[in-house]
Amino acid sequence: MLQQILRDMYIDPELLAELNEEQKQILFYKMREEQLRRWKEREEKARMEEAVLRRTARRKQSDGKHVQWLRGKDGEVWVWVMGEAPGDKPYDQISEELIAERARQQAQKEAEELWRQKEAEITKKFRDAMAQEKARIVAEKWKIEIEDRKAAKLEEERIQEELKKREEEERQKGEEQIRQQEEIRAKELYLSLKQAQQHSQHSDDDQEWEEQLRRSKAADEERSHKARRARDEYRRQSLRAIQKGRVADLSNLFQGTSLNNEQETKLNCNSASPLLSLSAASSNIWERPSRPFSREVIIRWFKEEQVPRRAGFERNTNRIAQWFHGIISRQEAEELLMNKSEGTFLVRVSEKIWGYALSYRQQSGFKHFLVDASGDFYSFLGVDPNRHATLTDLIDFHKEEIITSSGGELLLEPCGQQKNPPDYSPLFE
Repeated sequence: MLQQILRDMYIDPELLAELNEEQKQILFYKMREEQLRRWKEREEKARMEEAVLRRTARRKQSDGKHVQWLRGKDGEVWVWVMGEAPGDKPYDQISEELIAERARQQAQKEAEELWRQKEAEITKKFRDAMAQEKARIVAEKWKIEIEDRKAAKLEEERIQEELKKREEEERQKGEEQIRQQEEIRAKELYLSLKQAQQHSQHSDDDQEWEEQLRRSKAADEERSHKARRARDEYRRQSLRAIQKGRVADLSNLFQGTSLNNEQETKLNCNSASPLLSLSAASSNIWERPSRPFSREVIIRWFKEEQVPRRAGFERNTNRIAQWFHGIISRQEAEELLMNKSEGTFLVRVSEKIWGYALSYRQQSGFKHFLVDASGDFYSFLGVDPNRHATLTDLIDFHKEEIITSSGGELLLEPCGQQKNPPDYSPLFE
């Protein structure tokens, strides 16, 4: 199962959901190792292909067109860095000019807005004055004799000219004031922009960037911690069996005490247990699917492949182990372990892979470990690199050796059956 996952670099989401956090981290670590190995192979292959192509291209283009880089006196490729070549403006000067131009444009924009307001005020002021004067003249002209109307008209024209002259003078005065204000504002904006540039690291955008950087670093540290913990766990599991030498001892013990085919047949025939008498392996040869797809297929797999390997039996006896359960769900397993003490465990037949799930009661809840039995050995999927000859070997091994260093899980107390008949009955019928 693990080899298939590493080959396809894909794990079914339903299967992934069955793994706990330690299994996920170590499985991802192994997948990452496989990715790096493939990447190194591709890089080496690409490097060799590139070298061959380069030699071939040199031979073909020796007398044809080709690109030649301009080189300096030192023989290296000539590079021009803007601002550092002779005749280039220094960076500080370019920055000063850009700031001054931005300040000038902003001041000009504000001056234009002020002039529009000032011009509207002047126009309104003299338009109102003209209207008032005209109203006064109209009100009085009916009192003036006909011979005085010409004088009144001349007076009106004189007043209009005077008002236009005063309006033009005030316009010029207003324009001069706006121009002075524009120059003062341009200097203020220049100093403000210069100050903002010098203290840009304290701006809101930079503070947000720093916060994002802090969160990103924290996430990187967390991922690194998990990856380091997964590597340490993987190495610890790899060295543990070598240091203790227990896997080899248990395997040899199993091989030394296993029954041969004739003894097994005789035992099955003479056994008083109705379960064992019905558990003879089928003589029909079948091709196992890649994944279990029904309970019937799982039962057939167990009868034809697992019963001959004595999966679920106590060591050297014909009794079913107390910790062994049938095809039950995760929820059912947790209900069985609900009121148990820490370290209580059971093994159930998995519906997701060709293997089992070990459900473990810890102080704060439950843990579930998948046991791969698709090959000729038993091992935790993604956690324990140790390979055990039998399922009982795996259970006995972890009664003394923890499953993960982070969780410190030891198999202390088996969780037995609460149903009659037992939930594993269909496996032996």
